[in-house]
Amino acid sequence: MFYWVLKKVILGPIIRLLFRPWVEGEENIPEEGAAIFASNHLSFSDSVFLPLVVSRRVTFLAKSDYFTGRGIKGRLTAAFFKGVGQLPVDRSGGKASSAALSSGLRVLNRGDVLGIYPEGTRSPDGRLYRGRTGMARMALEAGVPVIPVAMIGTDKAQPTGKVIPHIMRIGVRVGKPLDFSRYEGMEDDRFVLRSITDEVMYELMLLSDQEYVDMYATSMKDRLVAAAKAKARELQEAAKPGSAAPELEEALDAAEGRHPASRPQPATVATEPDAAEPADTLSTEKAVGQTPAGQTPSGQTPAGQTASDQTASDQSSVSDDELDAGARGDLAS
Repeated sequence: MFYWVLKKVILGPIIRLLFRPWVEGEENIPEEGAAIFASNHLSFSDSVFLPLVVSRRVTFLAKSDYFTGRGIKGRLTAAFFKGVGQLPVDRSGGKASSAALSSGLRVLNRGDVLGIYPEGTRSPDGRLYRGRTGMARMALEAGVPVIPVAMIGTDKAQPTGKVIPHIMRIGVRVGKPLDFSRYEGMEDDRFVLRSITDEVMYELMLLSDQEYVDMYATSMKDRLVAAAKAKARELQEAAKPGSAAPELEEALDAAEGRHPASRPQPATVATEPDAAEPADTLSTEKAVGQTPAGQTPSGQTPAGQTASDQTASDQSSVSDDELDAGARGDLAS
């Protein structure tokens, strides 16, 4: 009862007014009899928009987390899903998978429409991922057709983590029912189950125009989480003293498309030999009273050398000392 009140009186008119949803292929929905709606899963709001825009009641197998949330948001979510008759499912595997299968079969045995997301979880990036085979097993055990349904634009209206959706138009494409009665009695054959599941996912790919990825969405989410943790560790290491500079240089090199080996290296300044050593040696020699080379103790001109030659030699020596002193002064400045 509460389901129809929400759909016809409370929530349905508001959604139709704000989001103006369009539906293609509504004639493919049987007016009576059990069937499975197999839908792609882009957003939390898929479970809201799809039941409200099709004529028949749709019961979804919803993850149990929606029924055990805390706080105002959690209680409102739980009340909504319980009110519209959605069934909580534990997705931990093992016995929980058998319980989910039994819950879905009870809905189908009543002659109702069961909604299921073959991917098992929301797409992490808007692409279509490999389907789980539980849908195929239920279709064979209950002997019902599978109707592929593509949700269009719900990931843009309400991305993951967004509480209040953006006001935009939402679309629903309903494909033709897929009959798998040819596989009757083969529900325990895993190759048959995989073949049925892949056929449904192919139809969903055509309806939704999504890129197909041949891996489970849960595996991709695990990879994204691991990559995010690794990046966080890198940032923590870069924040340590002495680590930030190389990280920043590598980031700049990557942004500029430059190889680290081509990074300009700091210039080195060549140091000249100490020019003061001869002068210091000369001063030491004078301090201890030793006679410099080329000069007699009495200051006389050495043998074989005239006075004029000695004067010229002294002038030359003084000029060299002055030049050395000037060179040292230039280096000091």
